[in-house]
Amino acid sequence: MDFSDGFVSKEHRELHRSASESADPLSVSPLQVSPKSPRSPKSPKSPKSPKVQAKHGKGSPLKHDKSACSSKFGSPKKGGSGGKGTWGGLLDMGDDYILDPNDPNYDSSEEYEQTNLKKEIRADFLDYKKKATIIVEEYFATDDITSTANELKEVNMPGYNYYFVKKLVSLAMDRHDKEKEMAAVLLSTLYANIIDPPQVYKGFSKLVDSADDLIVDIPDTVDVLALFIARAVVDDILPPAFLTKKIATLPKDSKGVEVLKRAEKGYLSAPLHAEIVERRWGGSKNKTVEDVKAKINNFLIEYVVSGDKKEACRCIKDLKLPFFHHEVVKRALIMAMERRQAEGRLLDLLKEAAEEGFINSSQISKGFSRMIDLVDDLSLDIPNAKKILQSLISKSASEGWLCASSLKSISPDSPGNRYLEDRVARIFKIKAQSIVQEYFMSGDIFEVSSCLESDNETCSAELNAIFVKRLITLAMDRKNREKEMASVLLSSLCFPPDDVVNGFVMLIESADDTALDNPIVVEDLAMFLARAVVDEVLAPQHLEEIGTQCLGQESIGNKVLQMAKSLLKARLSGERILRCWGGGGGGSNRPGWAVEDVKDKIGKLLEEFESGGDVREACRCIKELGMPFFHHEVVKKALVTIIEKKNKRLWVLLEQCYGSGLITMYQMTKGFGRVAESLDDLALDVPDAEKQFTHYVEQAKDAGWLDSSFSFSR
Repeated sequence: MDFSDGFVSKEHRELHRSASESADPLSVSPLQVSPKSPRSPKSPKSPKSPKVQAKHGKGSPLKHDKSACSSKFGSPKKGGSGGKGTWGGLLDMGDDYILDPNDPNYDSSEEYEQTNLKKEIRADFLDYKKKATIIVEEYFATDDITSTANELKEVNMPGYNYYFVKKLVSLAMDRHDKEKEMAAVLLSTLYANIIDPPQVYKGFSKLVDSADDLIVDIPDTVDVLALFIARAVVDDILPPAFLTKKIATLPKDSKGVEVLKRAEKGYLSAPLHAEIVERRWGGSKNKTVEDVKAKINNFLIEYVVSGDKKEACRCIKDLKLPFFHHEVVKRALIMAMERRQAEGRLLDLLKEAAEEGFINSSQISKGFSRMIDLVDDLSLDIPNAKKILQSLISKSASEGWLCASSLKSISPDSPGNRYLEDRVARIFKIKAQSIVQEYFMSGDIFEVSSCLESDNETCSAELNAIFVKRLITLAMDRKNREKEMASVLLSSLCFPPDDVVNGFVMLIESADDTALDNPIVVEDLAMFLARAVVDEVLAPQHLEEIGTQCLGQESIGNKVLQMAKSLLKARLSGERILRCWGGGGGGSNRPGWAVEDVKDKIGKLLEEFESGGDVREACRCIKELGMPFFHHEVVKKALVTIIEKKNKRLWVLLEQCYGSGLITMYQMTKGFGRVAESLDDLALDVPDAEKQFTHYVEQAKDAGWLDSSFSFSR
């Protein structure tokens, strides 16, 4: 190179300029420019600079200062360049590089270029921000993913795409669920293709950092941003480790910490969290589960015909529902069992999908587990279904893409199997569905009873359980009116409690499948179970019986039981549970009677009976109240009237009610207990109230209405 007067040559400058312009803007360290830096060893004013003697020998006064001609001052460099007494690499600039006007090599144009470079980077970023905002706004208006992807690609600034992620999510947070779902779908689509994974990671990191600012304009920032993060994890565009890594970098009192904790504990730790998170804003652009199932079925049929594994794997990937891949496994296995000639081809597809990572191991296991749960029903249509499934499991495990040890064993066929003869059960299921659907339209309980008597002449316990399961399953997929009607019907049919218990056990066993269509299956089942206890269809101890068949603290069955128990323990639980779906049943539009209305009705029917009414009519009126949990009020009012008027006619009514099972021992005990609590007030009008009450208590114990341990004290 050509140097003159100790300055860098023009060629050197041109090389430096071209390298600077081609560098990644984000990787360029800001250069500090200090006209008079005390740190520069080349500055005469620096305390570390060598003193210039008044007299010196020949040559330059800096002859012995080896650093005078160096742009470096001793920083060792990799690759052989740099180090003390050297020029360093051609384009090397250490972190401590400082421009100094007093440097013999100082070039004012270099400082100008660096300032311009920073301005250009800043201008580029501002330009990107404007374009990103416009692209996001247009996307929300058009919902055109392809156009949005092309526009972002044309901007051609991949290093700033983290801002697009941040802008997209922050704008969606302040809009409706439709835009939130659109934002989640767009991110999932652009991930890896247009926006690099590190940019997505950085974008969410910036969002968490700015949570304290976002909450000023968006009050529910913590919940919404947590849901976006959970959705990103579910969609596999954000690693789960993001939460733990990011939380370690934040102040403990920041909103970002709350966001990450809410995402982890509120969403990602919940049972069936993937399905719940996916459907929170409408789910996959409002695709229904049936649509997805149909799509899976179609491409599997096409694959069986064509044998194109690459195309089939592409279809699996295009579903963009990684949490639902167990359905692919399940349907492929069913198809393999139904079409024996296609078994090898379908297993090859599952093997390919597992090995290439299109379907992860947990989804593979879940698909096989669902098949094991369904194999008894499949046996109705596929002979030797259990043997075929066992064979498929063995083949898959031997090829190494299925962990058979994680699956439960397939129960062998035996005469004592709780399932009925295949043909009878299949026919009854069809009839039960028809009966329930007609009931939801007509509300005719008597017609349902008649149909069940004709279709289940032997009063089979298994068929009763199947009907309970079918009734509640269909009701859960409908509105509150049908749920209320289902509860009313269940209490009116008077099935044996054991049959109802078996029905609920069957419901809990199939809850995983039900959750695909009904994400709140746990809440619905818990409410139906609690309502059955309130309506005295089941006794509280039956909950424990159901609990013995629900394995694991994290199982759906255990969660249903715990929620049902919580509902029943709440204050005024009976009234609240009765009105959870509107009360009244039978399609009534009334939200349920007020307690005072019920008390008034009870008082009137007792007065009517006392004045010569028919005992059967009185019992019918009590039953039509539809509030068995409130029958203690009948007992209380009847006892008070007997004590006040010394009229034993009402005692006959209580005998009839207890004898027919209309009023249970529990309600009798509660009614007598309430009278005992009000004896002080009653004694003001009836001096011998306590004596009379004691007599009736003994009489009730003799009749078996009360337990011998019942006692009272004033």
